[in-house]
Amino acid sequence: MNEEVSTKLELMRQTLAENGVQAIRLRGTDWFSWATAGASHTVLLTSETGVAEVLVTAQNAWILTDEIEAQRLKDEELPPNFQVHISPWAEGSERETFVREVTNGGKVLSDKPVLEREQPLPASLQNRKRVLMPSELERYHQIGLKASQAMTEIITAAEPNWTEYQLAGAGAEALWTRGLHPAVTLVAGERRLPLYRHGTPTGEQIGRQAMMVFCARGDGLYANLTRFVSFGNLSNENAELHRHVREIEALILDLSQPGTALNVAYHALAQAYAEHGFPHAIREHHQGGTTGYLAREIVATPTATETLSAGMAVAWNPSLPGAKVEDTFVILENGKLENLTFDPNFPSVEVEGRLRAVPLVK
Repeated sequence: MNEEVSTKLELMRQTLAENGVQAIRLRGTDWFSWATAGASHTVLLTSETGVAEVLVTAQNAWILTDEIEAQRLKDEELPPNFQVHISPWAEGSERETFVREVTNGGKVLSDKPVLEREQPLPASLQNRKRVLMPSELERYHQIGLKASQAMTEIITAAEPNWTEYQLAGAGAEALWTRGLHPAVTLVAGERRLPLYRHGTPTGEQIGRQAMMVFCARGDGLYANLTRFVSFGNLSNENAELHRHVREIEALILDLSQPGTALNVAYHALAQAYAEHGFPHAIREHHQGGTTGYLAREIVATPTATETLSAGMAVAWNPSLPGAKVEDTFVILENGKLENLTFDPNFPSVEVEGRLRAVPLVK
């Protein structure tokens, strides 16, 4: 049996007892990977759900799937902690009949409640998902390393006559080659970079500079990072913009300590932008927040009162027109941060004691 899964099943059964319900049913891709210690039920990358679900009662734990997927999941994905209930692919009602029978028609907690007797997951369980166990952090280290190496490989290979599509496609290929899902691959070249924070790629040539963003998923966990390439030296103006975002990020990284509320982090960022002469920048793009089994588990907003704790991962992305900085960090037990997406082969400078990526100049 998988020890991590056993611990999580025990946690879910405690949640059942505390809430007086008969089962927990997990449909979302994030929760499926969490409950199964990194297994994937994903076929369609753009879907928030997949081809299987988790169902946990006080006595049993099942994977609910159909006859198309069952053998592959058993052979390649699932830990032995689960039984597998297989329904005919054309008879979706059979699965619902099974769930009603094993729960005696009682109440069910779900990450995506859709039926009348289903209720949302309690905050206590949601918070536990965001605090990573040592075995999860071991996997996260490998995912972050692979994602950052993929980014370095492609940014280093990029040429100014590549289109944004070509750069994004090369990035996605580098991720797939390493076994990671390219959940987000953003690219903006010279013209579009100052215009749009979320630069979805186009057929334009990238020109003298480009930004690429990865949200790379492996074992259900997201490695989020942003890098720049410049063909020729940055202008003084661009270099200053990158300096500003690194200094603003340094402030929020210093605040990424156990006990810090996300709304406190948001207001600190807003003040930092203003002190650097960009008072409206806080409104022009989200600033990131916690990450893990979602690209952002919780985005920092003025009303986000959730607090950070050891074992959580964060990915901040302060930005200005044409400049941005982003990596995925985990908050350690001693309150320090570890950069999961740092690649020593990519150029960096030290900012407040941390090595931070700078644009690669070619």
